[in-house]
Amino acid sequence: MMDAYWLAIIFIGLMGLSVLVYAILDGYDLGVGILLPMGEADEAQRDTMIASIGPFWDANETWLVLAVGIMLIAFPAAHSVVLFHLYIPVAIMLIGLIMRGVAFDFRAKAAVDHKLAWDRTFKAGSLLTTLAQGYMLGLYVMGFEASLSAHLFALLSGLGVTLAYSYIGAAWLIMKTEGELQKRAVTWAKLSGRLCFIGVLAVCIVNPMVNPGVFDRWFDFPLVMFVLLIPALCFAAFLFNDLLLKRLPKVNDRHCWLPFLLVVAIFILCFSALAFSFFPDVVPGQMSIWQAASAPESLTVILIGALVVVPVILAYTAFSYWVFRGKASSLNYH
Repeated sequence: MMDAYWLAIIFIGLMGLSVLVYAILDGYDLGVGILLPMGEADEAQRDTMIASIGPFWDANETWLVLAVGIMLIAFPAAHSVVLFHLYIPVAIMLIGLIMRGVAFDFRAKAAVDHKLAWDRTFKAGSLLTTLAQGYMLGLYVMGFEASLSAHLFALLSGLGVTLAYSYIGAAWLIMKTEGELQKRAVTWAKLSGRLCFIGVLAVCIVNPMVNPGVFDRWFDFPLVMFVLLIPALCFAAFLFNDLLLKRLPKVNDRHCWLPFLLVVAIFILCFSALAFSFFPDVVPGQMSIWQAASAPESLTVILIGALVVVPVILAYTAFSYWVFRGKASSLNYH
């Protein structure tokens, strides 16, 4: 039987992978929902935007289910603490996801004069979901403190996550669309990217101030000489992407995929910084992964299942993106 020490690390790694993949994949389709233009003359562009995420958006949420499931079965003590403190924002997030699911189907089935109302519902559901997720992230980082500063930080985090999802959503549209909508997406990406950079910078400043342990970890010599490469690379990606966006779209649509790749790199770097700040705590300041882990015997059995399920999810995710590669076509419901 594998050692309990390594089992806990394997499962926190799987949970972290699930959260990261969810943030990237569901992040862009939530971002597309946030960016939906609401003018009556924008219906054709809204249809194309919805078509660009249509084959993927529902399956992207699989990764959220997987992350929550791993926490429940591998770290049940942490699951109880997290859900206890985040019950209300989780409920709000689920309402937002339900609004998105209902609106996506009903916009095709409702009377023509009601289509705009369902598009507004899809946009509102996307915004509600992202704000709730960012708020939960902020409270988690603050160790679920009940202080005013913790809730203010959570509000800042909610705004930051919304901007980040808008950024990756705009980058997705640059890659998947063309013509006037693509030019519009470039404008959205430039604006949301600059605001997202300010948000990341604010979190980088505020987080060490409110969490002394995080400050000590990041600025511990000589480790500081290596870990500061993470924010340096992140800010370089922001800068390079901003310069690139000023030159898009190019002839023959060259480099249309590069903004999305750079935003994915930014997401990975930000997630890596967050993981470095709090590992090995699964609940910051309260509980380590070894304190929260299930019995080694249980984790060994669960690992066998995970080694089957996770590759299958990765395979069908990759296959679906391969099948629906290329530019989004006009929206058709069958």
